[in-house]
Amino acid sequence: MKKINVEEIKNKERFQNIKYLTKEEVKTALDFVITKIDENMEYFGEDKFPSASSINGVYDKKINKDWTNGFWTGMLWLAYEYTGKEKYKNLAEKHVVNFKQRLDDRIVLEHHDLGFLYSLSTVAAYKLTGDEFAKKVSIEATEYLIRRYQEKGGFIQAWGPLGEEKSYRLIIDCLLNIPLLYWTSEETGDKKYYDMAYTHYKSTINNIIREDASTYHTYYFNPETGNPVKGVTRQGYSDESCWARGQAWGVYGLPLTYKYTKDQDALNLYPALTNYFLNRLPKDLICYWDLIFTDKDNQVRDSSSAAIAACGIFEMNKYYEGPDKEIYLKAAHGMLRELINNYTTKDEKSSNGVLMHSVYAYVDNLGIDECSTWGDYFYMEALIRLVKDWNLYW
Repeated sequence: MKKINVEEIKNKERFQNIKYLTKEEVKTALDFVITKIDENMEYFGEDKFPSASSINGVYDKKINKDWTNGFWTGMLWLAYEYTGKEKYKNLAEKHVVNFKQRLDDRIVLEHHDLGFLYSLSTVAAYKLTGDEFAKKVSIEATEYLIRRYQEKGGFIQAWGPLGEEKSYRLIIDCLLNIPLLYWTSEETGDKKYYDMAYTHYKSTINNIIREDASTYHTYYFNPETGNPVKGVTRQGYSDESCWARGQAWGVYGLPLTYKYTKDQDALNLYPALTNYFLNRLPKDLICYWDLIFTDKDNQVRDSSSAAIAACGIFEMNKYYEGPDKEIYLKAAHGMLRELINNYTTKDEKSSNGVLMHSVYAYVDNLGIDECSTWGDYFYMEALIRLVKDWNLYW
């Protein structure tokens, strides 16, 4: 792996002075999320899902066809774990059947995001209930996902026709999809899934991370030779800027791979990517949608990136023993406290979302300064991590 610079954390005092969230703060925040879930269970019913992002704070009803639908089901499973109430489990189990139907009917599955879809729905179901049907669906989803694996370059192609030159790329988001392969390898004893996931991870970290520890969103390979070609953005400000959610995917993706592989590179890269992220946070600790922006630029925040990064820090805290371990943990608590206090819909009665001020795709004028289903999910996951020894769905 190429040498990656590790910035020193600037102004450590602002993180050192952060107090850890209290149990009462976390409980109050989670109880609010539960109230929103209760409202939405009635609104979406048994077979509808929230749109990827809200419009004026309100999610539309959609059938199960977007890459984001697993986040709603994941929230139901988290609610079941938090409260023990069967109503959340019952609806989530109906979703398992729905996800099986989606797989059978091949409904918008020609992309790499099957991990987001099936880890949070069917894998979660199996882990929590032991349902063999859910396990079978999860493995079937994995089999469908690995069709996108490209031997030349060693990666899972994100989008587009397989092998097509203009689509021959990976994206950093997929670090959250490959845990589905690691899990399937453990469940089946077949190492091919592990090998594909690990090779994809290596192709990602060796190419998508720049020498200054910032990240490209996507990276192209030559379909004839498999050689790396170039890094470009899809949702960031520019090819050479650093899309905030992409950096957050990196911060979380590293501990997820470390969980399954104990790869030393993941431990070594963690402070590099995390320091780069933390050093570019504005005063309130909630990043702008691209890390190139500062408080002077009058840009919108992306609260979902903060929630994702907090989850990554909480996960890597189990393994990392470096000098800034406490700084990272306090930073995660600080970001989460800011989300709790100033970024939820608790005072927006008309909204059916949880976390405000997220950005889906600024360059496409999509979901700007809105709620997002992944923002809601990762916010809830971060909170759950502070109330129990949580067994990851990933």
